[in-house]
Amino acid sequence: MQNRKHTHNTSAKNIPVRVALAAFGMSGRVFHAPLITSHPDFELTKVLERSGSRHAMDAYPGVESVGSLGDVLSDPAIDLVVINTPEHTHYDMAKKALETGKHVVVEKAFTVTSREARHLIAVAAKRRLVLSVFQNSRFHGDFRTIRQILKDKLLGRVVECEIHYDRYRPGIQASSWKEKSLPGTGTLYNLGVHMIDQALVLFGWPQALFCDLGIQRSRGKVPDYFELTLYYEGLRVILKSSYLVKTPGPRYILHGTKGSFVKYGTDPQEAMLKAGVRPGASDWGSEPKECWGQLETEIEGMTSKRKVATIRGSYMDYYDNIRKVLRGKATLLVRPEEAMRNIEIIEAALKSNRTRRVVQLDKVRHD
Repeated sequence: MQNRKHTHNTSAKNIPVRVALAAFGMSGRVFHAPLITSHPDFELTKVLERSGSRHAMDAYPGVESVGSLGDVLSDPAIDLVVINTPEHTHYDMAKKALETGKHVVVEKAFTVTSREARHLIAVAAKRRLVLSVFQNSRFHGDFRTIRQILKDKLLGRVVECEIHYDRYRPGIQASSWKEKSLPGTGTLYNLGVHMIDQALVLFGWPQALFCDLGIQRSRGKVPDYFELTLYYEGLRVILKSSYLVKTPGPRYILHGTKGSFVKYGTDPQEAMLKAGVRPGASDWGSEPKECWGQLETEIEGMTSKRKVATIRGSYMDYYDNIRKVLRGKATLLVRPEEAMRNIEIIEAALKSNRTRRVVQLDKVRHD
């Protein structure tokens, strides 16, 4: 179902998609609200702020701040609901939104369990509604660059890929739900889902995996470290994350039969959004030359070593695709089935850590 083109009552070019945000925390303030309000075909209409604050109205005059999800879902003018709340609330809120006929974008990680994800997919299919997950790291410039390098076969047959998503946060933010032992908390759901999604996009469904998960920070209550190895025929993909990395190493390391690619640094879009830069700025998503990755490869028997210009990243492409899907002019770039597979990998990783064993994966269902 999710591969089909969808039609929508806002198909006319002059009618915007009216959007409601389910929260105005970090993801709402930094990511979704700026992206939605920067797109000419979207209109941010309502924001759910349970605390009673009116920060959204202060930031975006004309936007209505409401106190309950019911206030959002009972409004027939709302076309799309963005569920950007803590992971353990995603399933229930997305299900209610779909059941009231709203199209839904869910913040990553999609759901806590793959069973929940599968049910949401079924509800959306039955009601012919758009359901997608904000896997925004697909729209990072460095990831787009790696996809192009692999498409051009500049590394030959890839034998190893290592992806890091590290931070230095030695302190515990006791007031943050992310630091509490709740379903869906911990770095595997928070950061790991980005890396898992990228690995599956690049290399497909693995044969098996092994995961080591732990708590490194003093007084930590949720996992803040993991090393996850995905096993493919002739290829190993290593995903690593820690909150205690003061001096970061490369973000991506790829080795193949013809050469290697090493990339430091992070995509600039999040920092730009936090600094108040809006999408559409002339330098949006662009990296300076000193941040470009290093490619060393063999071309016709000669060794070539050079910097590779980072393709511009663009989070706006995600919402632009959602709008085109609603107009019936495109298929989803991030299908919910793909986001569900990320959760299946997380479930298998948790099992591997618990049993201290390699977990074999069902490859037939995902071929």
